[in-house]
Amino acid sequence: MTSTRKEIHSAIRRHQDVQRATHCQNFFKTGKGEYGEGDLFLGVRVPELRKLSTTYKHISLDDAVYFLKSRYHEDRQFALFVLILQFKKAAPDIREKIYQVYLDHTRYINNWDLVDASAHQIVGYYLSDKDRSMLYDLVQSDDLWERRIAIIATFFFIKTNDFHDALKLSEILLPDTHDLIHKAVGWMLREIGKRDLKTEKTFLNKHYPNIPRTALRYAIEKFPEPERKKYLSGNHTDISVNVPAKHL
Repeated sequence: MTSTRKEIHSAIRRHQDVQRATHCQNFFKTGKGEYGEGDLFLGVRVPELRKLSTTYKHISLDDAVYFLKSRYHEDRQFALFVLILQFKKAAPDIREKIYQVYLDHTRYINNWDLVDASAHQIVGYYLSDKDRSMLYDLVQSDDLWERRIAIIATFFFIKTNDFHDALKLSEILLPDTHDLIHKAVGWMLREIGKRDLKTEKTFLNKHYPNIPRTALRYAIEKFPEPERKKYLSGNHTDISVNVPAKHL
């Protein structure tokens, strides 16, 4: 281990908390047969990891990958925070390297918090002005986290009012059986609705019979209560897709 790696290793572990680690291992479902099976936690809080990533944001890409491959969740989270900071400031050729490193190491980006903090900021950002066909490969993956990366990556596009891929990927993912994918799809639909309620309602009304209940609940979370009740009860057909003036 190089001196830089030793320094970071020690810095992260100065903030570890055994009691919090136990809580995290339960919260992130690390038991046998659960989605985070085998993941290990140190109990370091996210704000501390963000501070450390700022302190060490100039480490080499090799050093970042070293921590990304750690068996400890917080080491991997630290590495992703560093990669995000580096990506934002990098020249195009370095951004491409970071993007490729990310895709080459998806097996280590293996819990929802890791995906949600990074997919749109690296994969989505990189693909914003490029061909996005690889998202359609990822969304068909047998790996839960690669499918979640694909849909969460579209959050970057959504923020620029580009909804096409988010809607297409959401449609592909409707038959998915995993609750964490249902939540991600519902979240992205809700984000579309914040910017274009008519587009979200059109999607919901068209695909209502096939939308998993969890995805629907997430998607309509901000709807007025009467509309929420209609969707949840199946009486959505009389809901107009026209948007009231106050939403325009």
